[in-house]
Amino acid sequence: MVFAVFLTHDAARDLDEIYDYIAFHDSPQKADYVLEQIEKVFSSLSEFPERGAYPKELLVLGIREYREIFFKPYRIIYRIMGNNVYVLLIVDGRRDMQSLLQRRMLNG
Repeated sequence: MVFAVFLTHDAARDLDEIYDYIAFHDSPQKADYVLEQIEKVFSSLSEFPERGAYPKELLVLGIREYREIFFKPYRIIYRIMGNNVYVLLIVDGRRDMQSLLQRRMLNG
């Protein structure tokens, strides 16, 4: 079965912010490369979305609706609903994930 992969507005904004940060602090070419690699990773969810792990910060709360895959150091958090995959969050995994997940996914 092939799944459709969608980016939420928040995830699209995450990509824009990642790109802008890398382009400013490194180079636009490096930002292009990172963006391309992240897009490849989340696009690959169309074939095997169940392969992602449960985010540990949510698993300790008993929440198993979300999964994650990586393009290190970036974490791509998504949810499978029917034949669709919704990418909800793309973030540098070195951030305070507990508060970020709570703010963006559990309260939103």
